[in-house]
Amino acid sequence: MRTTVRQARQGSNQRWFVVVMGAGIAAALLIDAAVAGVPVAAAAQPPVALGTTASFALLAGSTITNTGSSVVNGNLGLYPGTSVTGFPPGVVHGTEYVADSTAQQAQSDLTTAYNDAAGRTPATTVTSDLGGQTLAPGVYKSASSMALTGTVTLDGQGNPNAVFVFQAGSTLTTGSGSTVQLTGGAQACNVFWQVGSSTTLGTSTVFAGTILSLTSATLDTGATVVGRVMARNGAVTLDTNTITVPTCTTTTTTTTATTVPTTTATTVPTTTATTVPTTTATTVPVVVPSAHTGEPWAGWLYWLLTALAGAFGLALLGDLVHRRRVSRRTGA
Repeated sequence: MRTTVRQARQGSNQRWFVVVMGAGIAAALLIDAAVAGVPVAAAAQPPVALGTTASFALLAGSTITNTGSSVVNGNLGLYPGTSVTGFPPGVVHGTEYVADSTAQQAQSDLTTAYNDAAGRTPATTVTSDLGGQTLAPGVYKSASSMALTGTVTLDGQGNPNAVFVFQAGSTLTTGSGSTVQLTGGAQACNVFWQVGSSTTLGTSTVFAGTILSLTSATLDTGATVVGRVMARNGAVTLDTNTITVPTCTTTTTTTTATTVPTTTATTVPTTTATTVPTTTATTVPVVVPSAHTGEPWAGWLYWLLTALAGAFGLALLGDLVHRRRVSRRTGA
């Protein structure tokens, strides 16, 4: 009698275990439905919207002054100021817009771009000097001044669309011979420097990205920029510099072809018919899959559900085995 009661209790316990496991699986399914589509990490930053300023290599508010044989590869704009000096000997490979409606619109778009860059979040706080650092795509902020002594490396991590935004609370200053180095697919067209007051690039600086200064921008002798130099309110001053509007390479889905050899039979007419095998090449397109887009097996919830389902199955199997044993003993 005691054995029968103990067995009944064991069977009841196992049935409760099966019920609990089933409830756990149902709860997990509800959680999965609730969080479906929620990204694990924040979305990548889009480029700062430049509007009509995109075609300008230089844009200033008060004056543009050049000394030496500077080369401007892109448009030059000034508004509301009217004084552009030093061209020649400087050369502009583009169009000069001085105190006209085009320059006015460009300044309006510059204000929009400046505010866009200044408002980007979330931002990672960096030390005042970026020299010696390697940075991933994202937004970087210094509440006061920002400096560069030596080399800062911007790593696109294999993504040519990677965006870098730098927010300087006051000034941006580079030391002589400093470099902004792009690697891992990073492109100058996707690098933006929002500066709360004025920018100064030291002698022979090699710079990349679009400078959005609130006040002014000064390039010392020999500094080069692949990007843009823009000042909302003040002057842009050059000294034997080269500024080039960057081009941007976009990514597309690519298809590669793999050649697979196949064998066909060709009959060669002779006195005695002979079949001579020849090999021809058939090109079979192999589509390279795009980046992961969130298959169900990629998340931890999928593996949790798989483990719970397996445990549920084992528990159910154990319950069935137990029932057969009890039935045999009862029958005996």
